[in-house]
Amino acid sequence: MKKRSVSTMVCAVIVALSFLLITSAPIMAQPTMAGEKAAHPRIVKAINAIEDAVAYMKAAPHDFGGHKAEAIADCEKAIRQLREALKFREMQDRKKMK
Repeated sequence: MKKRSVSTMVCAVIVALSFLLITSAPIMAQPTMAGEKAAHPRIVKAINAIEDAVAYMKAAPHDFGGHKAEAIADCEKAIRQLREALKFREMQDRKKMK
């Protein structure tokens, strides 16, 4: 694994686990983003943790052995994917409510 940092791998694992949580969690009665966030608190917690890690890396005076930029980019991608996963669940719930 060439030039892959630990933080990049952690982000990938978080995304994979989040999708497992989404597919196995019960569906909320209220199809709103707030409802989805309440239904999937671990995903919200993961987003917050990754955002905190990104802020920490951006503020760090060193480049983590050359992995800083890629780790930040991968974490930002993971955040986008997690938010998209919540949006997807919201849309699925809206379809079921109709």
